[in-house]
Amino acid sequence: MYGADLTEIHDLIHESRGKDYGTEARELTRHVRRLRPDARSLLDVACGTGAHLRHFDGLFETVAGLELSEPMVRTARRALPHVPVHTGDMRTFDLDDRFDVVTCMFGSLGYATTEAELHSALVAFARHLHPGGVVAVDPWWFPESYLDGHVSADVTTVAGRTVARVSHSAREGEACRMDVHYVVADAQGGARHFTETHRISLFPRTVYEKAFRAAGLTVEYVPGLHCGRGLFLGTAP
Repeated sequence: MYGADLTEIHDLIHESRGKDYGTEARELTRHVRRLRPDARSLLDVACGTGAHLRHFDGLFETVAGLELSEPMVRTARRALPHVPVHTGDMRTFDLDDRFDVVTCMFGSLGYATTEAELHSALVAFARHLHPGGVVAVDPWWFPESYLDGHVSADVTTVAGRTVARVSHSAREGEACRMDVHYVVADAQGGARHFTETHRISLFPRTVYEKAFRAAGLTVEYVPGLHCGRGLFLGTAP
């Protein structure tokens, strides 16, 4: 779960690495409306700081978010004071509400640690859909597309603050372990260093598809999107 240190710089560092939240939100909406042209409401699960949600807010009449990390929930609520952002676990949440679209972006579903947890999350998504609604998932890497031992490094400076990010990712059983080091520096606070460790499951495409079907959803996969991770679309009866 993301902490306060990362929450503060999360969007800054990822946007500097080329992530375009607005383009991703519009592209996903285009695919969703191919299946559900009249979609009006959206729930973004694992919404983080609300970076995608800010754009979905302009594309749908009603939006809401769900996030496990309390610091990120607070940040999303400040950014979108008119949008309900709920604290909850994607595997077990129950909002007593339904939506036309449920999204889960940025590989967040990979934080399910087992196939059983993956199934639980998809069941939770499906029970929050109106009939004919759509679940849209930007998955984490598949085992065959994951780059074992991958190292990345980025530095950006915005408004007098410099952020450096270095990560190393290695296969660990049926998951990857990603160790990320950050150095943040500005004139007032000097330099500080912190680390984050993430364990993200490398589920095969067939396992995702099985979980969608077990949740009562039809499923299709759109390759090429989201840096090559693709997009799963599941439709409720």
